[in-house]
Amino acid sequence: IGVCEAIVYAEKAGLEPETVLKSISTGAAGSWSLSNLAPRMINGNFDPGFYIKHFIKDINIALQEAEGMGMDTPGLALAKEMYAKLAEAGEENSGTQALYKYWDR
Repeated sequence: IGVCEAIVYAEKAGLEPETVLKSISTGAAGSWSLSNLAPRMINGNFDPGFYIKHFIKDINIALQEAEGMGMDTPGLALAKEMYAKLAEAGEENSGTQALYKYWDR
């Protein structure tokens, strides 16, 4: 979610997403998702490395397990809600980086 928000934020702020990506990807904010998925978002590549439909399945398993332990997971519940909206909009066979499109709807 954070990587997608960062790219959309940069675009809406009128910044060059590639420049923003270069400036934040090597610092403390750096991550595999930022280095690998953000460039795909910027280039409009939403081909799956990991499908949204499979991610939702995994999220559901994690939510059930957390509930069984009496653990509240509001961040995970929010992620499920966001990805479910994309799946309902026909993006279930896109890669997880297609969450970028959530803000473009």
